[in-house]
Amino acid sequence: MTEPTAGVWAPTRALGRTVLLTGLLLLLGVALGRVDLVLLAAPFAIGAAINLHRRPRAAPEVTITADEEHIVEGGEVEAGITVANPDVIGYDLVVVRTRTSPWLRLRHADRPFAITVPSDGWAAIDLPGEALRWGRQDVGPAAARAAACGGLLSCRPIVTPARGVRVYPVTEPFNATEAMPAAAGLVGAHRSRRPGEGGELAGVRQFAPGDRLRRIDWRVSLRTRDLHVAYTLSDRDAEVLILLDVLGEVGLAGGARGGSSVLDTTVRAAAAVAEHYLHRGDRVSLLEYGASGRRLRAASGRRQYLTVLEWLLDVRADPVDESLLLPHHISSSALVVVLTPLVDPRAADMLAQLTQSGRYTVAVDTLPKDATPPVRNQWTPAASRLWRIERENVLGRLREHGVPVVQWAGAGSLDLVLRDVARIASAPRGR
Repeated sequence: MTEPTAGVWAPTRALGRTVLLTGLLLLLGVALGRVDLVLLAAPFAIGAAINLHRRPRAAPEVTITADEEHIVEGGEVEAGITVANPDVIGYDLVVVRTRTSPWLRLRHADRPFAITVPSDGWAAIDLPGEALRWGRQDVGPAAARAAACGGLLSCRPIVTPARGVRVYPVTEPFNATEAMPAAAGLVGAHRSRRPGEGGELAGVRQFAPGDRLRRIDWRVSLRTRDLHVAYTLSDRDAEVLILLDVLGEVGLAGGARGGSSVLDTTVRAAAAVAEHYLHRGDRVSLLEYGASGRRLRAASGRRQYLTVLEWLLDVRADPVDESLLLPHHISSSALVVVLTPLVDPRAADMLAQLTQSGRYTVAVDTLPKDATPPVRNQWTPAASRLWRIERENVLGRLREHGVPVVQWAGAGSLDLVLRDVARIASAPRGR
């Protein structure tokens, strides 16, 4: 869509100097009666008239392109800027500059580009690079300013909005034991405590109406002179709730090749845990412990995994004045994996509340080992040591109250605590 010339194009300083010089020479030539001054002004006047005879009517069109494929941290990004000229007059010079997210390292994106665009044509600028950190990163906004008519006219800066790039977190290798505290679904890969059609032998009992003949245990039947059948435990799926503590951010984010902050560890661990259990056929849901309390409903399958990755892109530090998490919001049969740095006292209170309400809870410590507050004075190191001692006391009290706490370490991080939780869940409860 074209715009009126007066609204898009304006005279440049070059045109102003041309008009000023031409007028001054003509005035002096007439006043002093010197023809040579008039002849000297003629080229400037003729050149300006020829260049301004045909003026552009439309501004350049700027478009930002970026990859929309599955990009992970440390992966390559293909971005670019396209400048199109919808007018019949070519642009003598177009200066283009763009801004990018600090977590997108695009080659030469920190400097302006000078290009020429012919009439009814276009020119492209390639910006290859690398995605350093997960999240919704932006390429742009980009601005372009064109000059035409021999540099005598220039358009106002044309700004195009940013183009978003979705960078998914790196899924750290993670494996977990098959022991689950509760398997509540109808089908799945985990052994439940309920009899049914499964592959795990539960024992031998007397034959009852409805039992299948192929289940008859002939050795026991011949010995006891009564028909006995072997019965099995059903294989069922489990619900896993991944609870993300987003009350604050600790540590410095360094991207795919640098250090990890609390949110980095939390998001990457959540993606790894979700991928593992979804691959096993379980149902996975996510919940934020923060002001917004964002939640992703439980589901299973490949589609849920992609939804989880999309949901994790919007994780932000989200302090809250009051605790919004109530135990009745969480299924009693779900395994609750809490990813928390245990920096805020409210996180420890929340863990104790979940455990006391009978939820199967596992706390995963996401605090980086090298996380230290910025040095402000000579008392900062001593205060940091005291804070870590107090934090160790909190961890000890949580373990005393039956809350298993484990440091996130990738593969096998939850094996021991999951076995303990499953053993406690399967133990008989006193009435």
